[in-house]
Amino acid sequence: MINHRFDAVQPLSFSRLLTVAYFIFCQFHRVTKSEKQVVVIGGGLIGFSVAYHLLLEGMRVILIERNDENSGSCSTGNAGMVVPSHFVPLAAPGVIWQGLRWMFDPESPFSIRPRPSWELIIWGLRFYRASSPARVNRAMPVLRNMALRSRAIFAELADTEGFSFGLQKKGLLVLCKTSRALEHEAGLAVSAHLLGLEAEVLDAEGVRGKDPGVEIDVKGGVYFAQDCHLDPARFLGDLRKEVVRMGGTVLWGSESTGFRQAGSNVRAVVLKNGKEISGDEFVICGGAWSPSVGKKLGLRLPMQAGKGYSVTHPDPPALPGICSLLNEARVAVTPMNGKLRVGGTMEIVGLDESVNRRRLGGILKSVGEYYPQLSAADFEGLEVWKGLRPCSPDGMPFIGRTKHRENVVVATGHSMLGLSLAPVTGEMVAGIIRGDAPKFDMSLLDPDRY
Repeated sequence: MINHRFDAVQPLSFSRLLTVAYFIFCQFHRVTKSEKQVVVIGGGLIGFSVAYHLLLEGMRVILIERNDENSGSCSTGNAGMVVPSHFVPLAAPGVIWQGLRWMFDPESPFSIRPRPSWELIIWGLRFYRASSPARVNRAMPVLRNMALRSRAIFAELADTEGFSFGLQKKGLLVLCKTSRALEHEAGLAVSAHLLGLEAEVLDAEGVRGKDPGVEIDVKGGVYFAQDCHLDPARFLGDLRKEVVRMGGTVLWGSESTGFRQAGSNVRAVVLKNGKEISGDEFVICGGAWSPSVGKKLGLRLPMQAGKGYSVTHPDPPALPGICSLLNEARVAVTPMNGKLRVGGTMEIVGLDESVNRRRLGGILKSVGEYYPQLSAADFEGLEVWKGLRPCSPDGMPFIGRTKHRENVVVATGHSMLGLSLAPVTGEMVAGIIRGDAPKFDMSLLDPDRY
């Protein structure tokens, strides 16, 4: 007993001293990292997802948003789909030629407003170069991995106190009116299987069996079981509340006009009112407005704003039970808590947020072609939402540190996948600022790739 007590107070061995010293260093390093103040520029789904994950790591967060608190911008009126099925980037083989065929149809799902803009011309050339099979084959596993991780985070959040955004794990139907479209989607189903995703090719009866509560007039379709849907406005609202509850500061109606810099580091964001917001790290999540923010730091973020529309019926004559994509029309249909949202189009028109009634009419007219119980007249007089999606030339988001400034991280350019990839983007940015090894192939996401 005496010997045991004597042994207990013997001097530590050199190896144990090293272990204790390393433990103290790690704890000190962890505290130092958690004390970082991060300034997030942009208050959409990406910005608030980034803020949320940074706060989970114990960092201090100040989020700057140019609009007021009642504005949801591109984040609230979207289709609300979480889509591992969207593993093919926007820049893909055949997209250019399909777009050209649609150009002169005022009700088509796609249009580019001609204007004298070198940025638009260069973006188009880069889009064309990125639309190669080799590039798409590299991008598909990255988008799949990000989407599946994002889906898992959504599922975790749905079971977390403070979140109630109506996550529905019912899958997604891609509906096809023609044999040609169904054949194309069946080919994508094969690619999905090769990527380890669940995809089921269905005939007309099979489609109706998946959603028996509504009439569907189609040739067939593909069912993607891992896709989900939710209410994006409720999700953004939950994120906002949680960010504030966790100690984050949100500066609404605060537009950034520049930066105070010192060498290769940013010291502060300068607001329109002249106030400076200092920080240790800065994250650019400004959506379609990110290029103008990045330009002040010497960043080149080539993006075009892709405008889309949606209309939400509060009490539709018929309500699908599963969200769907109307293949030929490129229209999304999503049930949300008894309401029905339909939306679509991709208008490359700069930062113009006006409503093109002809293209909106094309969206609403197409719904009745697939769902005979619905018609364009059902949506007359309802409020029209519009949003600008930030589209990169290759259809891949910009995520990562930039070589131009040591303490700046970029998280933007998600195109039509902003909601779907928001949680994983937030997690990735938190990992980047922590200094973690990347879990994804970051080369296709490099913000300096152009």
